Amino acid sequence: MPRTEPTRLPELMSHDRADLDRLLASTVLGHVGFVDDGHPVVLPTAVIRWDDQLVIHGSTGSRWLRAIATGRPVSVSVAAIDGVLVARSAFESALLYRSAVLFGAFTPITGPDKETALDVLTDRITPGRVAELRRPTTRELAATLLLAMPIRQWSMRVLDDWPHDPADDVAGPAWAGHVRFGAPPLTALDAPDLRPGIPPPTSATAITGIH
Repeated sequence: MPRTEPTRLPELMSHDRADLDRLLASTVLGHVGFVDDGHPVVLPTAVIRWDDQLVIHGSTGSRWLRAIATGRPVSVSVAAIDGVLVARSAFESALLYRSAVLFGAFTPITGPDKETALDVLTDRITPGRVAELRRPTTRELAATLLLAMPIRQWSMRVLDDWPHDPADDVAGPAWAGHVRFGAPPLTALDAPDLRPGIPPPTSATAITGIH
């Protein structure tokens, strides 16, 4: 069983499931780690939370997705960088971050749940987009592999603190504080072959929280 308790800086640990859910709601980029043919592998992919499970997807032709679909042990790393903790020395400076590693195994989503999971994933990345699109065809569903992993074992760390500078540095002239990253401005660019007069839909202009 993977160890989820810290050996250093335990004060940064969070055991609050609400913190984990907020992290998963703020980003869709995850990294899936597993052992393949005796070698460690880490691959980036879109990761979303659907109720009490993580969902990933891709082509049925993906060798690595097919490999982990067999239930082999995996870890999934998710992180969000919220800013920079600027201290009065480089040594005390750090990133403001939230990160989690989840452990378990993925299994295929089949039957009616497969199309539902695809809808949830689509709307998570592009809010409201499902209502604007035609339904996926049988061929498209057959070509898509959706996998789910229960959220049961995880470890999370959060750094959201002020600088802990020594008194000599505090008495000096250097600035200290937070530089917080905000949501980037959105720019919707028309496809070169888009017919004139079709404006960006609400789903496109509502995309946030996936950086």
